[in-house]
Amino acid sequence: MRHILGILLWITLLTPTARGINGITQLHPGNYTVSTDSILKQVIFYAPLYESLVIDYKAEMYMKSRVYIRKRNHLIRYIPSMFKLKKGVREYLLESYSDLHFTEPNIYDHKLRVITGTIDRFRGPKGNVLQYFNVNVYSPTLLPTKLLSPVSASAKKYYSYRLDSVIKYKGEKAYRISFEPKKRSYQLVKGYMIVSDNVWSIREMQFSGRSEYLRFDNHVKMGEVGEKNEFLPVRYDMNAHFKFLGNKFDVNFIALFNYKSIDIKEKRARPKKQKEDYDLTDSYTLKCDTISYYTDTFHIAKVRPIELTPLEKNIYEDYYIKKDTTLYKPKPKKSSQVFLGQIGDMLIDNYTIDLAQVGSVKASPLINPLLLDYSGTNGISYKQEFKYNRLFSGDRLLRIVPRIGYNFKQKEFYWRVKADYDYWPRKRAALHINIGNGNRIYSSQILDELKEIPDSVFNFNKIHLDYFKDFYVELRHSLEITNGLTLDVGISTHKRKAEKKSEFVSPDPERYRNTYISFAPRVRISWTPKQYYYMNGDRKINLHSIYPTFILDWERGIDGVLRSTGNYERFEFDMQHRISLGLIRSLYYRFGCGAFTKQENMYFVDFVNFSKNNLPIGWSDDIGGVFQNLDRRWYNSSRKYVRGNITYEAPFLLLPLVLKNTKHVLNERLYFGTVVMPHLNPYLEAGYGIGTHIFDVGVFASSMNGKFDRVGFKITFELFNR
Repeated sequence: MRHILGILLWITLLTPTARGINGITQLHPGNYTVSTDSILKQVIFYAPLYESLVIDYKAEMYMKSRVYIRKRNHLIRYIPSMFKLKKGVREYLLESYSDLHFTEPNIYDHKLRVITGTIDRFRGPKGNVLQYFNVNVYSPTLLPTKLLSPVSASAKKYYSYRLDSVIKYKGEKAYRISFEPKKRSYQLVKGYMIVSDNVWSIREMQFSGRSEYLRFDNHVKMGEVGEKNEFLPVRYDMNAHFKFLGNKFDVNFIALFNYKSIDIKEKRARPKKQKEDYDLTDSYTLKCDTISYYTDTFHIAKVRPIELTPLEKNIYEDYYIKKDTTLYKPKPKKSSQVFLGQIGDMLIDNYTIDLAQVGSVKASPLINPLLLDYSGTNGISYKQEFKYNRLFSGDRLLRIVPRIGYNFKQKEFYWRVKADYDYWPRKRAALHINIGNGNRIYSSQILDELKEIPDSVFNFNKIHLDYFKDFYVELRHSLEITNGLTLDVGISTHKRKAEKKSEFVSPDPERYRNTYISFAPRVRISWTPKQYYYMNGDRKINLHSIYPTFILDWERGIDGVLRSTGNYERFEFDMQHRISLGLIRSLYYRFGCGAFTKQENMYFVDFVNFSKNNLPIGWSDDIGGVFQNLDRRWYNSSRKYVRGNITYEAPFLLLPLVLKNTKHVLNERLYFGTVVMPHLNPYLEAGYGIGTHIFDVGVFASSMNGKFDRVGFKITFELFNR
């Protein structure tokens, strides 16, 4: 979908600004015995209190945005969610009106009511865009974990402050304090805030900065002292200047709030502890109701709180004149031009094919750096996915996701088709099928040879491995028995065929063959204690928990079923948890173990939670839960393993200590992982990574059995994926 708010998402959609300060009289600072530190101490002390003071509010929100295209070329198509530009048109306008409902903790519900503008086929903003207007100036971060706030508890480590003046703000004494970052970073901003005396609440905050593609200038104006909206914004303004691959355009944004009700936290005796309710449905609903909104200028004119400027009126007039087919008749294109244009869109842009009464197919562009990565162990790999979705009555959903990929180092082609049918979304009950080909693998015959080799002389490069190609079919049914406890039951089948027919002449041809088939019932239990959730119609949406997720996975291979050729039993335990530490910091840890037992005849060690992914994975996927330097042959070399991984993510971690200019770095990561198995006692891996707007890169050092192994690195392109 192409729309203007999609652009604003990529320019971080930072909150907006009033043009000037009304009712301000500057006083001479010498008349007052105040200091920057004393004022700042009070502001930072009261910020956590003011951050959580409002527990519920309802408001009407009006938004108006104007886009001016200064310079454009064909590469503008690389900007995801960019709306379709018209030939000769440089200015575009968009207005919207919505109902906004907030309830603690930080839960926002947007209901879009009216939207109109000069962009054709606009279908309304997505919920992940609207969340960028949910700003709390007292929060440790501005915007959803985008910028470090100058009023956070640790802000003095990152900002310098100066008392510019003592002023009269609408008749009351206030202080204008400016702030600027000590180091250049995209996550730090420069600006000022006006703070009311005695109450130490913020009247206005202006902050500006830049990212890799834009410069932004934002201003948020708060309510009046003593009013219920004192701690809430009443107006946002934003000015942004975007530059990318020779394209330049400006975006101006205004958001106005009209509060209908505000509930303030009151001091009262602590109530008796009641049973905790994990259902947040009353306050956490759809981010954007896209069913019942209007798209005409009549309805927006009735709710518009400010008049359009003459320039904005001209933008509307020009748009409707060109829409009049009697005055504007576009020259028809040849069928060959249309076809080539469609192929071009598929190559460089996300595209969706809507099939009436059937569903929709969504695909990422064929030429897309997001789908490429490189690592020392994997080499270059490429991946492409398509997504088919069909929504039925009762919020039942059918998803089909084909995927293809190629690993150039291993010279292996991968394909997979996953299909899920959520037939009882209230209980998260679904049918799943997964068909595809897996990594090349060698048989348990090799394992018997490996375990006889002493650790001191073990060397994979001196061992001949007969690889088998893998074709698999997995069928399973999932059901959430109770909140946070999910049971999966199904079957897993594999057909493994030797890449080259073995020349080995076996006295037992039934045991040693070129093709092996396995059939295994599978049971998976997943438990997340104290799982918070909300109901979106008939669909249960799980949110978060303060506890980790525990997973037990078991399957039993049975000989003779569907021509299966061996018995085995696989058992795996996995525990993983991501903890938010505030100020854009997080800790992720994962622990697991597994074993193959009760094996008879030939079988293959193919763990589910301990495996090698030979296709691209993103910064937020498995990069913190896998071993980057570990040769893929180790994953199938033992009947048992114990592993652990820890990842710590934060900005301003190590790089600012050695480099002055780190503005392009969004965050840094520290990795540590270990795995223990026969011949690895243990394997250790430590790494360091940085994330930018365009790519993420990590460097990893490893050791085996107490000896240094190697240094490797991984790079994954993350352009426009933030």
